[in-house]
Amino acid sequence: MIDTHCHLEMDAFDNDREDVIKRAREAGLEAIITIGSDFEGCKGAVELASKYDFIYATVGIHPHDAKDFTEEIFNQIKRWAKGEGQKAKGKIVAIGEIGLDYHYDHSPRDIQKDVFKKQLYYAREINLPVIIHSREAKKDTLKILEESGVTKGVMHCFSGDMEMAERVMSLGFYISIAGPVTFKNAAKSREIAKAIPDDYLLVETDAPYLTPEPLRGKRNEPAFVVHTAKFIAELRGISYEDIDRITTVNAKRLFGIGEMPEAEIAYRIRDSLYLNVTNRCTSKCTFCVKFHTDFVKGHKLRLEHEPTEEELKNAIGDPTEYKEVVFCGYGEPLLRLDAVKSVASWVKGKGGKVRINTNGHGNLIHKRNILPELQGLVDSISISLDAQDEETYNRICRPAFKNAFNEVVNFIREAKKYIPDVTATVVTAEGVDVDKCREITDSLGVKLRVRRLDVVG
Repeated sequence: MIDTHCHLEMDAFDNDREDVIKRAREAGLEAIITIGSDFEGCKGAVELASKYDFIYATVGIHPHDAKDFTEEIFNQIKRWAKGEGQKAKGKIVAIGEIGLDYHYDHSPRDIQKDVFKKQLYYAREINLPVIIHSREAKKDTLKILEESGVTKGVMHCFSGDMEMAERVMSLGFYISIAGPVTFKNAAKSREIAKAIPDDYLLVETDAPYLTPEPLRGKRNEPAFVVHTAKFIAELRGISYEDIDRITTVNAKRLFGIGEMPEAEIAYRIRDSLYLNVTNRCTSKCTFCVKFHTDFVKGHKLRLEHEPTEEELKNAIGDPTEYKEVVFCGYGEPLLRLDAVKSVASWVKGKGGKVRINTNGHGNLIHKRNILPELQGLVDSISISLDAQDEETYNRICRPAFKNAFNEVVNFIREAKKYIPDVTATVVTAEGVDVDKCREITDSLGVKLRVRRLDVVG
């Protein structure tokens, strides 16, 4: 877990800062990013990053303090950002906290905008991400960000609406969720925390502020990020370990800190173990996650080589530890039919359950009906229908085969004869008519599962 936004340099921690840092370590935090927001705060953040190997810093002037911004201060921010004359060289990971605050208006709005723009353009010049504070300033924040050309950053302690979230994500920005999502009156924040795609999600404390439930009323500190993360995991229907892994990978990617994970053959999501058997696929779906990231739920899936059957078995271990073992991953598993059958037979022999997630091209790939070969080896199968007609299917799935849509429908129909549990799936991509897809699956006598676009795993 990484707390991507706190203010350890503030005087609220003067009496027990060492203990706070120790508790963060004991809570399992891999890193802390302490955020500069005024001149003295930046100085303190840099000093902490110099002293502790797992603490990183950012430097920038908050909109509250924009009225005090001078060229002299700006030049010092530049020196800090470049690591000049300091032990923290390489540990200043962003420009921030910068932005606009029209709630308090501690600085005149024109000055806020001017200072915001200067720091944005400097961040772009030196290729550092930005930490954005925006409160009741949606229109101007979006306008300035879109005009700046900055494509790396995070909307800290996000309090905007879904339209704002979508617009900043389209620019490449992450959305960071803090303690208020746990408050009883936080319905809007919860909807957003639930909807943000995995690849854009971060967590933070903003300590010493915004303490999450059940500790609300106490001073916040980095260790408390665990409470917010657990709450978000429950909202999203995943485990704490999943949210830990997802947000840690995102923080590392954005801020360039720590070691990124290596590719995984077997990866756990909730109570299921997924097997990544190939990168290859016979579709190039417009919505496929592998065209914009190497990661699913924080697991790196782009393989360096296709694993052998022994590697797959070793990666599984004891299959009874999981609800099911799922052949899935980055590519189409039935391209490796023999390996799938062999490993599935081994899993069943060990008392485990097997599911296959497939695009339904198995018979086209092997030029025969392969489904009888899966009988007794596969407990359930999810088949990507993905469209209501051939034209829509070809446009969004871009299959390698002619007549693929009709063959997928036939594959679903045939699967019912040999596999106990058959589900067809569709993704809510543009042009997909879910009601017409349901008519098809109803006629075939199988379940339909609708996946929201950009939600994977």
